[in-house]
Amino acid sequence: MRAIVVSQWGGPEVLTETEIEKPEPGMGEVLVRVHAAGVNPVDWKTRASGALIPWGPVPAVGWDVSGTVEAVGPGVTMFRPGDEVFGMPRFPVQAGGYAEYVTAPARHFTRKPDALGHVEAAALPLAALTAWQALTDTAGLRPGQRVLVHAAAGGVGHFAVQIAKALGAYVIGTASAAKHDLLRSLGADELIDYRTTAFEDAVADVDVVIDAIGGDYGARSLKVLRPGGHLITLNGPDEVPAEAEGFRTGWTLVETDHAGLRAIATLVEEGRLRPVVDTVLPLAQAAKAHELGEQGRTTGKIVLTVV
Repeated sequence: MRAIVVSQWGGPEVLTETEIEKPEPGMGEVLVRVHAAGVNPVDWKTRASGALIPWGPVPAVGWDVSGTVEAVGPGVTMFRPGDEVFGMPRFPVQAGGYAEYVTAPARHFTRKPDALGHVEAAALPLAALTAWQALTDTAGLRPGQRVLVHAAAGGVGHFAVQIAKALGAYVIGTASAAKHDLLRSLGADELIDYRTTAFEDAVADVDVVIDAIGGDYGARSLKVLRPGGHLITLNGPDEVPAEAEGFRTGWTLVETDHAGLRAIATLVEEGRLRPVVDTVLPLAQAAKAHELGEQGRTTGKIVLTVV
């Protein structure tokens, strides 16, 4: 089968399309023919160093997939061949989602909402699960609370805006002015143009902050939190502010989660969550997808088409 692999650690040019052996589903696993694969920051960070996650026998890239079940292993009762599914297989172990086929435990997938094509569905898993788990499992978000989402038009951010709104929160986002209309259409109540306004001067009494930017954003975000408020950092433990007395702070890493995927699919089916796809490229142009992603200007997600 065709797959994108890393020939050596480095820039986007190290991504190579090659032929590798088609996997077989083991006990409790499904074989999925991939129609589309989502691209995430963890993909290019891993490609650059190879140090972030455990690698399998072949250094194949990617986790977000949407496709069709082709075969099921012993013990699988959730799916049958022909079922359309999406998921985040094996994370954080490398799954090789930039490929024609992928295998993983059946519960690493859920059924694709009928309202979405495979390209849109492939944009969902990692970013939407990150937002869902941060807001529900980590923050325990309640209706009426105030949520500040940094990089609100980004991959995780645009899902966090919609999920927080669906959970009954008042949602504030930071983004460039050109993206404000989109974010209002996704449910944002208040928007701050980070290029012209320091957000800590424009907002206060926030219950939860989702920080997908890092740098000084964590320390600055503490200034807008209510006592006992929660700062959730997504870029790694080193981005959590050292001085945070009186607040809840921490780094969250997304986990593969069938129940979370099902909840996300339900929000899509109810019309309360939609993926925004910025760019669609063929599998062979994975390097270009990484180049675009690393520029940090993407609105929503980048997706690769496989078939």
